[in-house]
Amino acid sequence: MTGFALGAEQEEWCGQLRALAADRLRPLADKGEPGRVNRPLLAALGELGLLERVFTSGALELCLLRESLAYGCTEAETALALQGLGAHPVLRSGTPQQRERWLPQVRAGRAVAAFALSEPGAGSDAAALALEAVRDGGGTADGGGGAGGGWRLSGEKCWISNAPEADFYTVFARTGEGPAAKGVTAFLVPADRPGLSGEPLDMLSPHPIGRLSFDGVPVGPQDLLGEPGRGFRVAMDTLNLFRPSVGAFAVGMARAALDATLAYTGARRAFGGVLGDLQAVGHRVAEMATRTEAARLLVYAAAGAYDAGSADVPRRSAMAKLLATETAQYVVDHAVQLHGAVALQRGHLLEHLYREVRAPRIYEGASEVQRTIIAKELYR
Repeated sequence: MTGFALGAEQEEWCGQLRALAADRLRPLADKGEPGRVNRPLLAALGELGLLERVFTSGALELCLLRESLAYGCTEAETALALQGLGAHPVLRSGTPQQRERWLPQVRAGRAVAAFALSEPGAGSDAAALALEAVRDGGGTADGGGGAGGGWRLSGEKCWISNAPEADFYTVFARTGEGPAAKGVTAFLVPADRPGLSGEPLDMLSPHPIGRLSFDGVPVGPQDLLGEPGRGFRVAMDTLNLFRPSVGAFAVGMARAALDATLAYTGARRAFGGVLGDLQAVGHRVAEMATRTEAARLLVYAAAGAYDAGSADVPRRSAMAKLLATETAQYVVDHAVQLHGAVALQRGHLLEHLYREVRAPRIYEGASEVQRTIIAKELYR
């Protein structure tokens, strides 16, 4: 890839992914139940080798994968991304035993992963989380504790994607080695741990989101992801990789909305011609296309910086997520306006995208948080 265009092989691969999403994955998504984990869809992502690509690709390839799947099937894109988000800390910070136990199952689409960071009082301010890990020096016989002692997790997580149906959770809890982010530890918590329960939440977006309750859930040294007190670094390592690809997800939705608008306004007859002949319509479509292309290029640049190991990844990742998600909201909203009432019907592509496009401006750091990160990095 140059600074301005993908290579021929990359473009061909993206086209194959878009077709695969529409022809193979869309029918499976349509059979799923909104707000529930779609295990047949996950299994198909595993069989096709796409989940494997999440763990072996660089940031740019991950962005191309997410953008292309989002264009044809947002449910498939989200299912794939959530597997990566929940299991990436295991890949990067897990023990050999944790990786051997869970990663092959995640790659095959047989085990569902979840990233459990947000809480009722700690969403955008992740360093303010309150889930408490209290030392349990005596250990336990059920997996938490052991010779080195363990912890008991008490508190609540909220707005966790794939909860409460995930098979394991990457959980961030306060162990108190220091203030704010310095006292956070990451744990791998299987869903069948005693004291762990959850319930689904009825949300606008169609993918599963839930609440988790921890009532003295036992965890031990063998459940650590990284070192005690270094969990915030584990979280940020994951988010720095996935933030540009959230932008890619948004770009995929924007491109789908733009193409649908071009097709509709180029054929819909009105006022003695087609809608696209009207200057007001043509100028609006031109603005939609320009913003989408600008967001796309910024996402690619951020991904390229991550792959190159650049020092400015946090700033670039924040810029990419900010511009792409805000742009997608703009493009989808204007696409609905140009389509008129037909786009508000249940089952219409734009009705679906209108519900999907709102959440990315909030999760993995709201737009306001991205602006704060950008400003801090600029003044550093």
